[in-house]
Amino acid sequence: MNHCVLEVEVIQAPTIRYTQDNQTPIAEMEVRFDALRVDTAPGQLKVVGWGNLAQDLQNRVQVGQRLVIEGRLRMNTVPRQDGTKEKRAEFTLARLHSLSGQAGQTASSPERPTSTTTNQTSRPIAIAETPTPKPVTTAEPEAASWNSAPLVPDTDDIPF
Repeated sequence: MNHCVLEVEVIQAPTIRYTQDNQTPIAEMEVRFDALRVDTAPGQLKVVGWGNLAQDLQNRVQVGQRLVIEGRLRMNTVPRQDGTKEKRAEFTLARLHSLSGQAGQTASSPERPTSTTTNQTSRPIAIAETPTPKPVTTAEPEAASWNSAPLVPDTDDIPF
């Protein structure tokens, strides 16, 4: 079974087009993923989403956003300008997961002043400082257990 899960960064915004026969939406975008070795350049891949996933890509994904994508990987043969053929990987999207804390953060928020300011009647107004978040402590993860019981109960009288 061909199933891939990749953590990627969007390098080209999704573009949407429609099929001629029944106007099914198709979205395409370019993504980059980190190489396994330090001395290797990052990989680049075309991602294709169909139907409702195409609409989600168009509405939710921006350049620079980090995503986890699930789907199928396939190779396409593409003719080059010099007449030779080149093989390129294409990722057909099945699921899309936005990485929390990094999605959609393109601009920083303005700083709040910590001093007092005056309103129109020249009375000082204290601006409350935002509290610093407390570090979250996580509990030890439970050990993974695997159910190795047979799917079909062993009640068959005929041994094969």
